[in-house]
Amino acid sequence: MREVLLIVQIVVSVLLTGAILLQAQGSGLGTSWGGGGETYHTKRGVERVVFILTIVGVVVFAALSVANLVVRS
Repeated sequence: MREVLLIVQIVVSVLLTGAILLQAQGSGLGTSWGGGGETYHTKRGVERVVFILTIVGVVVFAALSVANLVVRS
C-alpha cells in the first residue's frame, strides 16, 4: 500500500509541476524590476481549467502526503 501511495504522489507532483508551469505568464526578467505592465483579467476557458486543476492537484498532493504519513506510522 505504501509503494502505491508513493507512486501516485510522484505522478501527482509531476502533473502539478506541469500545471504550475503552464500558468507562468509575464515571468520574464523585466518583471523582476517592476516592468510587468500588470493588468487585471478574469480567467476564462483553458486558463480557468488549468487553474482549477492546479488547486485540485495541491489538495490531492496534500492528502496523499498525510495518508503516506499515516500508513508509515
